[in-house]
Amino acid sequence: MAEPVARVAAAVLCLLALAACGPKVTGTALPLKVTEVERELVSSYFAALNEAGGQGAAKQRELLADTQHPDFRDGDCKLPNGTIKVEPSLSTLRLDPDWTPPGEDEHPRGVVLVVAVTLTVVQDGAEIGTQIGSQHIVLLNGKAYGFAPCAN
Repeated sequence: MAEPVARVAAAVLCLLALAACGPKVTGTALPLKVTEVERELVSSYFAALNEAGGQGAAKQRELLADTQHPDFRDGDCKLPNGTIKVEPSLSTLRLDPDWTPPGEDEHPRGVVLVVAVTLTVVQDGAEIGTQIGSQHIVLLNGKAYGFAPCAN
């Protein structure tokens, strides 16, 4: 009985030795990074959001509805009165592959990114509140989608 076990152990050691002697792959392992194309899509999303806000609340709500992630369009987030101005800190933009929207069990389709933002609520031309937090953006089929921001 000991002889078959010894043969198996010897075979495993031989396989490990052979695997260690395989061709070496050159290069350095790097973590996944946000590409310039992805960074531009996110930047353009926020630029369009702020531009729509400059045209009024109705225009901004229309844009938010159009850019709401297609799988999460039935959210119950109520936007504040007035408009919002969102200033992303793009140096914080990073992948967030494990994120799921609050109350959901599934990861959204697409590439999930998160970025630190300063969100300002504007009513009648006056800034009435500012909040700093994180906002998730999902890139799907070459387009940036969000989750309508909620002021807490």
